[in-house]
Amino acid sequence: MTSHETHVVTGAFGYSGKYITMRLLESGHRVRTITGSPSRTNPFNSRVEACPFNFNNPDKLEESLRGTSVLYNTYWIRFNHPDFTHSLAVDNTLKLFDAAKKAGIERIVHVSITNPSEDSHLEYFSGKARLERALIESGLSYAILRPTVLFGKEDILINNIAWFLRRFPVFGVFGDGNYRLQPIYVDDLARLAVEQGQKSENCIIDAIGPETFTYRSMVEEIGNIIGKSKPIISIPPSSGYFIGMLIGKLAGDVTITRDEIEGLMSELLYTNSPPAGKTRLTEWVKENSSRLGVQYASELARRKNRTESYDKL
Repeated sequence: MTSHETHVVTGAFGYSGKYITMRLLESGHRVRTITGSPSRTNPFNSRVEACPFNFNNPDKLEESLRGTSVLYNTYWIRFNHPDFTHSLAVDNTLKLFDAAKKAGIERIVHVSITNPSEDSHLEYFSGKARLERALIESGLSYAILRPTVLFGKEDILINNIAWFLRRFPVFGVFGDGNYRLQPIYVDDLARLAVEQGQKSENCIIDAIGPETFTYRSMVEEIGNIIGKSKPIISIPPSSGYFIGMLIGKLAGDVTITRDEIEGLMSELLYTNSPPAGKTRLTEWVKENSSRLGVQYASELARRKNRTESYDKL
């Protein structure tokens, strides 16, 4: 791939898509985004053209991809909801892959998840596995990136752990809290994505960060760094889900799901691969300790408000 090509990013006004877009623009590429929020504040102004997804109009979806060489796909949903489901996200992504092939896209860089499996009863992981297989069988050049937990300015999980630590006298972990995870900085994922967009070899990469934590030790580290160290207690997963559900109702959000708890406790956010990211979560938390967790980050607020930028929600 050469510079000054037009690349297309799903969700350039969102989280990981925004960082990929920044990297592409810095590299001299032209960028187009297809998005579910074409009216959201455009942080790139005229440098990025916005087109709606048009999943229900294949011809328009294909047209929005024409004239571009690489597609960076970050489109997905975190949990099932009356307004969106994992199965719909899978169907829409299959439409996206088909439109990309018809439009002449040369390569797809696809963001997946660690340890996907079509045999998993967890829809997040089985859906991601199905999409990986579809992309591999498409005949298109591909790079599949498998991150665990992302952290960064617009993050939800790490921010809300800090939010809980700032406001409650204790912090409950599901079970013993000794299951592992390897968070990666969102801009490290973006760097990796853009690097892979320049290549043609098919590959699958576990996009993990340089630090491995148990969930309990990660909460302890965050608490210590932001000056809000709290007693960490073990609670049954069912109780943790119930407490999270109550807090979510008060916040108008979904704080945690049963599937997320099970995936975390099953160590599906851990691999034996070498780190692909360089930024350490502990260092990033130190640099952002004054603002981390000051405000609650709402997944549903971002989905319901399609005009404000993420940092205002």
